[in-house]
Amino acid sequence: MATLQSDSSLSIFHKHSSSTTHSFPRAAACRILFPPPRSHLRLRAFSTGAADKPSVCTADELHYVSVNNSDWRVALWRYHPCPQAPPRNHPLLLLSGMGTNAIGYDLSPGSSFARYMSGQGFETWILEVRGAGLSLRGPDSKVQLQKVEAASESAASVQASNSNGIEQSAHARPVKMEAPLEIATHGAVASKKELNNISGALAESEHVAVKGDLTGSACESQSKVISTKLLDQISGLLMGSPLYEQYNDISRKLSTLLETRQNSSITSQITELSQRLVNSIEESQLCITPPLFDLQTRFSSTIGNFQKQLDSMVKYDWDFDHHLEEDVPAVIEYIMKESKPKDGKLLAIGHSMGGILLYSMLSRFGFEEKDPRLAAVVTLASSLDYTSSKSTLKLLMPLADPAQALNVPVVPLGALLAAAHPLSSRPPYVLSWLNSFISAEGMMDPDLLKRLVLNGFGTVPAKLILQLTTAFQEGGLCNRDGTFFYKDHIHKINVPTLAIAGDQDLICPPEAVEDTIKLIPEHLVTYKVFGKPGGPNYAHYDLVGGRMVYPCIVDFLTRHDK
Repeated sequence: MATLQSDSSLSIFHKHSSSTTHSFPRAAACRILFPPPRSHLRLRAFSTGAADKPSVCTADELHYVSVNNSDWRVALWRYHPCPQAPPRNHPLLLLSGMGTNAIGYDLSPGSSFARYMSGQGFETWILEVRGAGLSLRGPDSKVQLQKVEAASESAASVQASNSNGIEQSAHARPVKMEAPLEIATHGAVASKKELNNISGALAESEHVAVKGDLTGSACESQSKVISTKLLDQISGLLMGSPLYEQYNDISRKLSTLLETRQNSSITSQITELSQRLVNSIEESQLCITPPLFDLQTRFSSTIGNFQKQLDSMVKYDWDFDHHLEEDVPAVIEYIMKESKPKDGKLLAIGHSMGGILLYSMLSRFGFEEKDPRLAAVVTLASSLDYTSSKSTLKLLMPLADPAQALNVPVVPLGALLAAAHPLSSRPPYVLSWLNSFISAEGMMDPDLLKRLVLNGFGTVPAKLILQLTTAFQEGGLCNRDGTFFYKDHIHKINVPTLAIAGDQDLICPPEAVEDTIKLIPEHLVTYKVFGKPGGPNYAHYDLVGGRMVYPCIVDFLTRHDK
């Protein structure tokens, strides 16, 4: 393994000016692309030229790639290579971290990693995975693009409001009660027999949920049957109530979740809801004159809160493996057809989760003895195993419990950071320590740090966090089923790899990076730590924004761009 020691004497040999933003050719109009499909991956993609893309996209072009087996169109920011730069043989793909978008790679004309690489002659693409940045969900992408443009124009006012309070996550539908609630079956208050039926189904569901934890998929079908029975019992109880249609909508979504092999803790969620409903109804039976108003308030609140939670679960329904197995392969296929490298390979750089995606991809292809179609990769602050480090990501460990992750279906990372920023950047600096998670002191211009914090992050599904927390458990990161541990096969890769760490990175410390690269064949890996005592120092995002890192990356990629 080639190891490069920290060196602050590296010269900044590339000066980027805003004029280069306008020196590259741009597409003049929208064009629809239908690349020939592969048998396992049907690409339905289109690209937009400069006149069609939202103003928030500062790339030369904005492309969209439809991902097979989903209704997602992931966004690709494209930067044309500078005509005066040396010609390159491979396109370059940039992958961002968890919950971040393309802005981190292109903060401003004078501080843009993407522009720097295109200025060095690399045709550069930034992927925004599902749920990030400009990626879209649903069939009418042009309408959604118009909405994105409108939203981006008012981003300043939105971010200002976020600074005064955390925005509501998950875009849940409000519950509107148009008529008094009546808990009735055929015009009468629920009978003891009906309550017993629900309680019986509830008990069966609880039994199967516990048993499912022990026997896995063997009990999944039984769990679905019991859960369906439970839902039917409650649906019958609500017959004639204004909540009947609303509850049926919830029931349909739950059935869909159960059919897609979700974790058995979803059954526990159904059980929890149902138990609340049963408790509310049983309490009403203890009184000669049931307190109907209180009952309908509790019942309405229970249904409404559960629907909000359910809407979040349905909308934010992806995990790490969705990015790895669907988003990234679709984009690689698309770039190959657009750029047409002679050897059918590309170069890739991944920051944080982006680097974890590259490691996992290499591991999977090494295990399957297949060609990953990568000429070389660079990982920035990434690891498959954080167990031996003091990473602050361990703060996510409470979400390692599936039931807890479903109770908190999303983490509004962007809103949280936006709300905290005023308290970290202005007196009395109550949360100033948060800045060190992003950038070391004195490394990033305050205005750029503000732009990154207020515009570079989004909402993260708990399912994604849940899978990534396995990197803090014995064996390191594994797939969603817990049957494939990515670091167990990383030694089988055959792709040159440059791994870069920051000396003051609290999220992915150097020791975490080392735990992964030590498993890669020595002749294939180069390791570099940036920063030294006395400065300059490098935190998590300084490896993307710190220009002294760039020449090291260009030198490595140039050597393998053959």
